[in-house]
Amino acid sequence: MNNQPASGYPVLAAGDHFILPGIFRTELEHRMGGAVAVSELEFDWPDAPFGDVAEVSEASGTEDRLIEALRGQKAVVTQLAPLTRRVLEANPQLEIIGVSRGGPTNVNIAAAEELGIKVVNVPGRNGIATAEMTVGLMLALSRRIPESHTALAERRWRGEFYRHAEVGPEINGSTIGLIGAGAVGGHVARVLHAMGATVLVFDPYAKPVSLDGVATLVDDVDDVFARSTIVSVHARLTEETRHIVDAERLALMAPGGHLVNAARGPLVDYDAVVAALESGHLAGAAFDVFPTEPVDFDHPLFTLLDKGYNIVMTPHIAGASKQVAVRAAAGVAEEVRRHLAGEAPLHELTAIGATAARA
Repeated sequence: MNNQPASGYPVLAAGDHFILPGIFRTELEHRMGGAVAVSELEFDWPDAPFGDVAEVSEASGTEDRLIEALRGQKAVVTQLAPLTRRVLEANPQLEIIGVSRGGPTNVNIAAAEELGIKVVNVPGRNGIATAEMTVGLMLALSRRIPESHTALAERRWRGEFYRHAEVGPEINGSTIGLIGAGAVGGHVARVLHAMGATVLVFDPYAKPVSLDGVATLVDDVDDVFARSTIVSVHARLTEETRHIVDAERLALMAPGGHLVNAARGPLVDYDAVVAALESGHLAGAAFDVFPTEPVDFDHPLFTLLDKGYNIVMTPHIAGASKQVAVRAAAGVAEEVRRHLAGEAPLHELTAIGATAARA
């Protein structure tokens, strides 16, 4: 941790190996210069997985280390610091917490509210990155890109991928269904539309005008499965959306369809996906998220992968880009500037509203 300068509003930049403390510092000082005194703390994520810390989740680091680093700080900007009730009660001088992500699961919002600490976040920070990755997963799946690459790396020429039974569909001309059309799904819809797809969207909260001329909103999620060649999941994780992709809905798809999930693992019943792949009803599936993370390598998905099924998997990296790290840091830095200037926050969270942001 860097020594704190002698003057200026004290802010802790609690970064990690993705959003580096120095990125937070740069964005804070760009907006406020010497008006802020930035200290730095760096956690081990993603080299070490995040997890539960006391009552918060998706957190990196320890309460004790954070309590010590927060001594004398009036603000903290972070992605994953474990801002538990114990941490907050040990640092009553805190005025504002800037969480550089959409889902502030690493912060006890209720405790912060009780203690009069403002909590702000950066919704949609990785929408474009995740949308681009989603389209990339679709292309990798339909065009067999990972398998083809692996074969060549192993010095094998797999010309059979040109067989009619092996080739997949183009985006152009396909009907693609999206479950959810927020910051990620909405951008996916626009990209797919530009590529010539017919896009169907199920999202009870989407504003029709936001997708006017780009996608068709449908009222019944089952209709999306019944009409789509490819289904991609972009919903927030709630009790209502848990396992929104299940055996019954997969069965509604025409044989030979593809499924993509780069949102949250529990949105999909992965055992149902395995059964649909084994039966041949699904021709392929692509995942950036899983039921548990880090993944259980004994899960049947990996058995199918070893057997040559058309499965594409990446380790929850859809939201990772250079621009996301800067955009996230810039978002919380702007919130600290507004706080110091007495301006209204752009994205303030309350205990009630936090549940909706946890996606």
